[in-house]
Amino acid sequence: MLACPACSSPAIRPYKKGTFSAARLNPDQIKITDSQYGEFWDLSICRDCGHIFANPSPEPDYLLSLYRLIEDPLYEEEAAGRSKNFLGILSFLEKILPKKGLLFDVGAATGILLDLARRRGWQPDGIEPSSWAVKTAAEKYHLHLDEGYFETAPLEENHYSVVTMIDFIEHTPMPYEAVKKAGQILRPSGLLVLVTPDIHSPAAKIAGPKWWHLRPAHLSFFSRSSLAALLGRAGFSIFHERRYTWTFSAHYLVSRKPSLRFFSENPFLASFLKRIPLKLALGDSFEIYARKVKRV
Repeated sequence: MLACPACSSPAIRPYKKGTFSAARLNPDQIKITDSQYGEFWDLSICRDCGHIFANPSPEPDYLLSLYRLIEDPLYEEEAAGRSKNFLGILSFLEKILPKKGLLFDVGAATGILLDLARRRGWQPDGIEPSSWAVKTAAEKYHLHLDEGYFETAPLEENHYSVVTMIDFIEHTPMPYEAVKKAGQILRPSGLLVLVTPDIHSPAAKIAGPKWWHLRPAHLSFFSRSSLAALLGRAGFSIFHERRYTWTFSAHYLVSRKPSLRFFSENPFLASFLKRIPLKLALGDSFEIYARKVKRV
C-alpha cells in the first residue's frame, strides 16, 4: 500500500490531475532554470500531514540518469544574485553557532553556496548529480564535489556541523530518506537548513496553475505540518522559520517569459539587464532551521 513519503501515513487521496507525463521527461525539463511553469505530475495528498506529492513518481535511478546529463549555464550566469540568496543563510548560521565548521550542501549545483561559505571561513563539502555542474565547480571554484545521489552516497557519519538542502527536497521522491541521511552525517545537535516551496502561500494561490514552482522537476510540495512531520520522523526539531528571499538579475527574470525574449536575447539590452539586481520577497518558499535531536 502506498504511504505518504513525509509521514508514512496510508491516508492518501488524489489531489490534482497533472499536466505532464514521464514519457516527455528530459534533462532540460529538470534543470534549475527550466521555465515550464504550470507543468506538474499527477498529485496526491496525505490526509494526515497535508503533504502533496507526485503519484506515481519517477523511479530514483531514472531521475539520477537524467540529472547526470543536465547542463545549465544560465544558473552559473546568476552567481552574483544566488550568492546574495545564500548569504542570508550563512549569516544566520554564523549568529547562532559558536564557530564555523564543516558544512555539507546537498544538490550543490556548481558550488556557489560552498564557495561563499569557504570564503567566510567554513569547511565546505557537497554532492551533486550533474556531471557538468561538478566539473564547473572544480574548474571555476576549485571545489571537489561528490557526484551522485545523496540518499545512497557513502558519507562519513556524525561528521558535519551543518547540512544545507536549498531547493532540493522537492526534487527527490525519497524526502524521508534524504532527511534521515542528513541526520546520519550530522554531529549531535547539528543543524539542517531546508528551503522549499510553499504551495499554500498567497503567491502560489494568486499565480494558480502558472506558479513558477509548478514544474516537472518538482515532485513534492510541503506545508508547515508536513515539514514538521517529516523532520520529526527523521529525528529533527524545528527551531526557526522564515521566508526565503530571492535575488536575480533583471535579465534572468525577463528570460523567464517567452513574450519578452527580445529583451533577453538582444546583446546590448541583455548586458544592461544583467547588471540590474532585483530582490524578490515573494514569501512562497519556507526557510527552515532544524536541530538534530536523536538518531533514527
